[in-house]
Amino acid sequence: MREFLAAGEDNEPQQLAALHARVSEYFHSILVSRKDIASINLFGYNGTFISDRPEAELNPHIDIAELPWYRQAQAGDGEAVISSSHVQPVIKDEYRWVVSLSRELSGIDTAEGLGVLLIDLNFKVINDMLSKLDLGNRGYVFVIDRDGRIVYHPQQQLLYSNLKTERLDEVMEDTQGGFAVKEDGISRIYNIKNTDFGWKIVGVFYENELVDNKKQMQLSFAGAGLICLAVGVMVSIVISRNLTRPIKDFQVKMSEVEKGNFDIRVPVGHSREMSGLARSFNIMVLKIKDLMNQIVMEQEFKRRSELNALQAQINPHFLYNTLDSIIWMAESKKHDEVILMTSALARLFRASLSKGKELIPVATETEHIASYLKIQQMRYQDKIHFKLDVDPDLHAYLTLKVLLQPIVENAIYHGIKNKQGSGTIVITGRLLGDRVEFRVIDDGVGMAEEKVASLLTSPGGQSSRSSVGIANVHQRIQLYFGVEYGLHYESELGAGTVVHIVIPAVQAGEWKNREDDQP
Repeated sequence: MREFLAAGEDNEPQQLAALHARVSEYFHSILVSRKDIASINLFGYNGTFISDRPEAELNPHIDIAELPWYRQAQAGDGEAVISSSHVQPVIKDEYRWVVSLSRELSGIDTAEGLGVLLIDLNFKVINDMLSKLDLGNRGYVFVIDRDGRIVYHPQQQLLYSNLKTERLDEVMEDTQGGFAVKEDGISRIYNIKNTDFGWKIVGVFYENELVDNKKQMQLSFAGAGLICLAVGVMVSIVISRNLTRPIKDFQVKMSEVEKGNFDIRVPVGHSREMSGLARSFNIMVLKIKDLMNQIVMEQEFKRRSELNALQAQINPHFLYNTLDSIIWMAESKKHDEVILMTSALARLFRASLSKGKELIPVATETEHIASYLKIQQMRYQDKIHFKLDVDPDLHAYLTLKVLLQPIVENAIYHGIKNKQGSGTIVITGRLLGDRVEFRVIDDGVGMAEEKVASLLTSPGGQSSRSSVGIANVHQRIQLYFGVEYGLHYESELGAGTVVHIVIPAVQAGEWKNREDDQP
């Protein structure tokens, strides 16, 4: 309905005709199952009109904007309002006694009114039931709403013609359940029953008939109360559906937000209260989304800072030891060795810098570890033997820079160096499905089971050098790729150690470097 009312000249005629047909068909489907509803009509402020019957025409002699139910709807702040019983003249050649339920409809995303929905309740249903009640030859029942307007009266036409009046002021002010009046020698008793929904049921008895038919009149008046209660429930259901539908829609939207959908929005266009609530909700969701994005950016910045801090801790001690070796060789006048070690150190740091990128090709990482092994081979001579066996097919894949150096360094200092005689360290790299696995294998002194268990989780479990190297590599992998990746140790005292380094298999172009997302 709102979509049809909001349609303008920009819409295609075929689109407008389709919308018109859909709404009219919907109205008609309601009437088929609801005999208590006489008609449903929709009046747009842009001059559009839809009825439950396609053939219905507006009465050209009636100014709809001046009708009471129309003005009440416009003043109702989007709430459904109910009129007193009246003759409905809006449809050409039709004049039905109805009780009108009307409501102003607003736009989907705005509180601006687009038109008025009119539901006419069939007054004949009420009249047929109440007219059968026996309150004597001249007794009758009438019903007024909370504002003192007559909803039902068996002599409605006489009231409109001012040929009959009722004591409405006295009825509204009554607190005793009724009163008696005497006019022109005739005594009448007004028996008043208040309902839970604000209506008053008034039974008018003539005293001379009351004595003979007291019991029957009491039963009939009780029946009137039940009938009006049924009508009131019917009206209350219609009104409550109008009230609860936007709330239920609102609950659905809130459940979507609970699931993490921060793109959801609640249409603004119900009552003033619901419109304000919807606007506040939409602003809140937008702010939550902005805060979530900000938190993600802050976490990313924090993650990058941690990575940088961890990376910064890896290099200084190795650099110190290498420079110390260069100084020692220079003092010993081993100029060729100085040149070789200095060249290897330069290549190592060129590879580790990698233009500031965190992800580098495996080929670059292989070059980096080869330079590192060259330096260590020169330092330890025949004490340590190295074998580098990385599958060339891996060279195009990506890895974190300076991934292998801390693992190899740990194998040297805590595996081979403490071993009597020489030792061997083998470094391999293979593609295993959707993962890349490097292995660093040494035949050193190995580790006890409890030390292996605490190696990745307790940085203080070994020397500070080991804790910086191993724990930091493991943290870097998991911070960047996720907790399903990282290091896995297998070690046995006296039998050596195998370190599995597992990362996802991604090639250049498949994984956008996260430097591009840095805040």
